[in-house]
Amino acid sequence: MTNPLLSTADLPEFAAIRPEHIAPALDVLLPAAEAALEQAVSAAVPADYDALSAVLDVPLERLSRAWGAVNHLNAVANSPELREAYNTNLGRMTEFHTRLGADERLYAKYKALASGPTAAALSPDRRQALAHAVRDFVLSGAELQGDAKARFAAIQERGAELGQRFSDQVLDATDGFVFYANAEQMAGVPADVCLQTHEAAAAAGREGHRLTLQIPVYLPVLQYATDRALREQLYRAYATRASEFGPAAQDNSGLMTELLQLRAEEAALLGQPSYAALSLVPKMAESPAQVTGFLRDLAQRARPFAERDLAELKAFAAEHLGLPDLQAWDQPFAAERLKEARYAFSEQEVKQYFTEPKVLDGLFRIVETLFELRIRPDVAEVWHPSVRFYRIERPGTGDAPPQLVGQFYLDPYARSGKRAGAWMDVVRGRWQRPDGTPLQTPVAHLVCNFASPVGQVDGKDRPALLTHDDVITLFHEFGHGLHHLLTQVDELAVAGISGVEWDAVELPSQFMENFCWEWEALSRLTAHVDTGEPLPRALFDRMVAARNFQTGLQTLRQIELSLVDMRLHAEADAPGRVQALVDEVRAEVAVNPPPAFNRFQHSFSHIFAGGYSAGYYSYKWAEVLSADAFAAFEEQGVFNPEVGQRFRREILEAGGSRPAMDSFRAFRGREPRIDALLRHQGMA
Repeated sequence: MTNPLLSTADLPEFAAIRPEHIAPALDVLLPAAEAALEQAVSAAVPADYDALSAVLDVPLERLSRAWGAVNHLNAVANSPELREAYNTNLGRMTEFHTRLGADERLYAKYKALASGPTAAALSPDRRQALAHAVRDFVLSGAELQGDAKARFAAIQERGAELGQRFSDQVLDATDGFVFYANAEQMAGVPADVCLQTHEAAAAAGREGHRLTLQIPVYLPVLQYATDRALREQLYRAYATRASEFGPAAQDNSGLMTELLQLRAEEAALLGQPSYAALSLVPKMAESPAQVTGFLRDLAQRARPFAERDLAELKAFAAEHLGLPDLQAWDQPFAAERLKEARYAFSEQEVKQYFTEPKVLDGLFRIVETLFELRIRPDVAEVWHPSVRFYRIERPGTGDAPPQLVGQFYLDPYARSGKRAGAWMDVVRGRWQRPDGTPLQTPVAHLVCNFASPVGQVDGKDRPALLTHDDVITLFHEFGHGLHHLLTQVDELAVAGISGVEWDAVELPSQFMENFCWEWEALSRLTAHVDTGEPLPRALFDRMVAARNFQTGLQTLRQIELSLVDMRLHAEADAPGRVQALVDEVRAEVAVNPPPAFNRFQHSFSHIFAGGYSAGYYSYKWAEVLSADAFAAFEEQGVFNPEVGQRFRREILEAGGSRPAMDSFRAFRGREPRIDALLRHQGMA
């Protein structure tokens, strides 16, 4: 059998990868990595940077890229067969990497290198990578002995298994809900959503409209359906996913408890007072107390605005919508109506101007202008017909050909078997490989969950229409992509997003969101789906006026999520009282608590199945950095090439090769201030 996971081709052979390839590929790649480890720790290999990299990093990176392809497919093209093969082999990968990270022989060699005479002569990038490596050995249990080390390894393996089960059960609970609504129940729902859901029902051999919990269906129903009972039905289903209110096989309650217990035990083994404290060791924030202080200060600033937002919403709902007892399933509906009444536009009106081809073209032109690049379509094997592939180039000088900077896949649409949300993931990093091959350029995945195109006009398929929030999401993920793809660091461990503190990694993504509120930028993104006319300036002005609509409520919601995460991972008794702790945070922060049956934490994949455990605060933390960074463009011109080049050089190209605060200071000339964030959100 020719195994595509063992291919040495430049890019993954996604179209050829099958579940049955996974185990045989690991049967080859894991022993090769094991042999490399044994060689690296032998006396034959000195404590030398190049020698260790040549022996160990090449087989490890090959293993990482193969498993990365499998992991990616499991997220975007999930099937029972793939899931079974993935979960069966996850333990093998976890066990190896846990053992590698805790290998005291390899740790000793890196410590000898770090304290040896050649360390001072290393480049700054290599010194940073080496410092991270030594730190990460400690965090991976390399200093543990005997039973403690064995228990640490068991925790890693069990934690990986539970995290994957959590994610699987959220996906199953999301995909498992289907409701067929009739035309009367769909009153008020936008025409394109009605068409999409009607086509989905017909494809399933049913009448009416097929409603799911996928965001492109769920959210418009909550925002626009006049049928209150329908809104409540979908809200309850969404808010109780993977909880005790659904099938027992999909209930994440026990998984959360065990994950929190395991993380607390891991922290204790490593001498940390809590998992929250352990999580912050490689981050910008210095302690859980500093994080909770930051969040509570921001909550205090936002609370008066949130209280005003809620009072206005309740008054409007009672007076104009006949909803004196505003419920959670009414709030998106009432908010949309209030926004339409106050600012004389609707999201659906705006949506007609954001056709996907025009938005993508405009985004590419903005990035090309800011950072002196070219983005072109490219060719690669993909996992779904709707996926595209692009290359980023730096124009050559004179007659010189363009220089390849990086490449990326774009997977834009929601579908069954695809994890919800949006994310950027690494296919491979930039690396000057020690085996003498040419410089390896970076490749990324950009994944979204937009509504797919539906219907035809004059015999031609209509393009997908994006909401303004969708456009913001696209710019956000593209910012992550730029951080990975534009790096000029050649050391794999600190190139792109690798080695960047987790609470700074959102800086470029949130920075890019700001362009979605600038006329000079946004005017490049629009063409009405029927007429081709650009977005009218008057409509844009109304959008800007509405930019901070309910930002007080939205800010408190993000702080609520962040405090829940931090307290769950900081307090010793949290594993046994998850719901009680959630209720306490709501009582402290929320001005508008959700219903008692709401179980958002049961699908909080960011902290239970992603990388944000004791790190969800990073979104608000990095927002201070990103708003202040964008203020430099506001001060000197949104498309000022000098500012764009400085941002590219000091933030995007530097990657993880130095502390994030050093990169921010190099760009801004000072430390960050919160003023710009408060101004952007109307809370100055």
